[in-house]
Amino acid sequence: MSLSEIQKERNEQCRERHELAVNRIRSMVTEETVEKAYVGYFQDVALFLLELENTRRKVASGEWGNYTLEQMRSLNEILYSDILDKNYERSYANPEYAVSSFGTEMGQLLSLLYAELRGGIHYAFEEKTDYLTILYELFIEVYNCFENAALEEASEQRTADEKESGAAGAEKQIPSAEQIREILYWYASDYCDVFLADRILEQIDPSFSFAADLIETADLDSDEYLYRFGEYISKNELGTAHHLRNLPQETLQKMADVYTEGYRIGFINTGKDLSKKKVVNIRYSLGFEKVVRLAIENFKKMGLKPVIYRAAASVITKREHHKIGYYGCIANQQYEYDHRQDQALFMDKRYIERKLEVMKTIYEQNRELAAGFAGPAVMEIFGETPFSPEAKASAPAYSEAQRSLALLYDSRSGQLTNEYIKGDERSFTIIAYPVPEIGSDYAEIFDEVIRINTLDAKLYEQVQQTMIDALDQGVYVRVKGKGENQTDMHVELYRLKDPAKETIFENCVADVNIPVGEVFTSPVLDGTNGVLNVSKVYLDGLQYRNLKLTFKDGKITDYTCDNFSDEAENRKYIYDNVLKNHETLPLGEFAIGTNTTAYVVARKYGIEDKMPILIAEKTGPHFAVGDTCYSWSEEIRVYNPNGKEIVAKDNSCSLLRKEDVSKAYFNCHTDITIPYEELEEISVVTKDGTDIILLRDGRFVLPGTEVLNEPLEKDTDH
Repeated sequence: MSLSEIQKERNEQCRERHELAVNRIRSMVTEETVEKAYVGYFQDVALFLLELENTRRKVASGEWGNYTLEQMRSLNEILYSDILDKNYERSYANPEYAVSSFGTEMGQLLSLLYAELRGGIHYAFEEKTDYLTILYELFIEVYNCFENAALEEASEQRTADEKESGAAGAEKQIPSAEQIREILYWYASDYCDVFLADRILEQIDPSFSFAADLIETADLDSDEYLYRFGEYISKNELGTAHHLRNLPQETLQKMADVYTEGYRIGFINTGKDLSKKKVVNIRYSLGFEKVVRLAIENFKKMGLKPVIYRAAASVITKREHHKIGYYGCIANQQYEYDHRQDQALFMDKRYIERKLEVMKTIYEQNRELAAGFAGPAVMEIFGETPFSPEAKASAPAYSEAQRSLALLYDSRSGQLTNEYIKGDERSFTIIAYPVPEIGSDYAEIFDEVIRINTLDAKLYEQVQQTMIDALDQGVYVRVKGKGENQTDMHVELYRLKDPAKETIFENCVADVNIPVGEVFTSPVLDGTNGVLNVSKVYLDGLQYRNLKLTFKDGKITDYTCDNFSDEAENRKYIYDNVLKNHETLPLGEFAIGTNTTAYVVARKYGIEDKMPILIAEKTGPHFAVGDTCYSWSEEIRVYNPNGKEIVAKDNSCSLLRKEDVSKAYFNCHTDITIPYEELEEISVVTKDGTDIILLRDGRFVLPGTEVLNEPLEKDTDH
């Protein structure tokens, strides 16, 4: 039975339940059977669900396909309107508004409920009636709880009146927050084996083909197909699709080839056998379908079928506010940030164990599919207005105990994944392109990025080898900031046993990490000390101002930034989003970026703060906190183009995998780059104390690397 047939059977099995649920929700719109303060909430949410149901029926019947483009746009706007712009201020999806309406505990719980129901937009377009039925029934269960409490109140009031006790009447009755929490807890726990199980299968089974089918069969010369995904569509998605339609076919093919060849070469360069693999995961943002369609064809020639799964929307499956998978416009980044730790409202150890149990079961049942997974091919976007979130006391947040549970889940789920999708057998590639929001020079910037992504790798290979030859002589590297930049880092290096055959740094030339332009290593932690400071940086979609991290023996001991006036909020912001809830993280990578062309393009168009870290990391030295670049595949022997083996792949944390794998990995890797103009010097100090200067005052001075300054000099002349 095909997956589409299975889905139809699922839908048919729940048809009667579904209709009953819809009819019950329809009656809520005119009822006032819950306590008065909550009538508005339940009626508003019921109206949203009825709009969702109306959409589902139009998609299922084919009526939606007869809509005009303007009707599609209108429906798209209606479905997302409640969280857009000013509407969000008075939306129950906003924890702040819900808390002000209902108090902290109940407000947070009802806001979570509404956010969970909003994920149904995706299910309506994918015709997952079974998923929608589950959501509708969840809403009805909560409503019934309020309704029963109101009936109790009315009964008590009648009793008081009959006794003529003179009492002013019974206190208003609503369910306790604990009752609602229990409902949400059992929803998440019970339906793990639906939502989480399907989520895992979507990542490894190409028969989950909603997006792939749409990309391969739709008329990509019309905007209509974009609205079929059920994602919010903005000027970025439309503008990107329009721009790609106007590019020559050979340019589109070139973009696809760079992307897929980087993936293929990544397997070759790391000595991994691509022929054993059957599936590639394509992750991208809507609007790039013309390139993705060509990439699918390229991957098929490699023997790989695509899995293209949507970024998760359910509290059961999403990873905080991070978008992993395909997605459209993020309708409201503050909304995503506000709900990033919604699990805190019900998460306990039993729930974590339940999720891990489901994960283990699904992987075990699908061993062969999992073994055939080759890894992700990621196409990032950049250019959106940098987002610095507002810290809200009303938003759910993990307790210390829950932070420990979240870290436990990350660690054990990472181990489980690696058991079935072995790290030493998979690879990846990642590339990035701008979106129209970047500004009026969008078309020119897009062309420049294509140029950056296809620079002469051979030239960089030679220049970077010259730099590596100098670095291999060193015992440590010194990185010092200039002016207001307080960076002063001593980075301890691995000691080579056989310099004729071994090397410390990898010569990175545009395979898994596109574009070209860096040399990197895993530093020795003991002896790595100092301060890392950058005036402005954009990490995982969030902006940091005057970020400062202090290291002792390779681990973070202190941290701050200037995003908030309250220092406690600054620390929490970094703790949540850079340290990822760890008390500390090691320095997993030190690198020197050499892509001065990308640096000059960023300065020319004034987009330094909008460049993704993928490109930004190539435009200066960068430091990654978390795991090394070789995590889960340290035992694979890898070599630079000159034949020398790269031996600096471990540190004292990753080596713990030989004793207890749970202590070895942190399941995160965040790159932080210092731009050239904030640098006074990068030098490598040899065993005899000689100082070899690599870069001074933002210019490369090591003989044999001066060619890297040419774009910088042209920029100065300009």
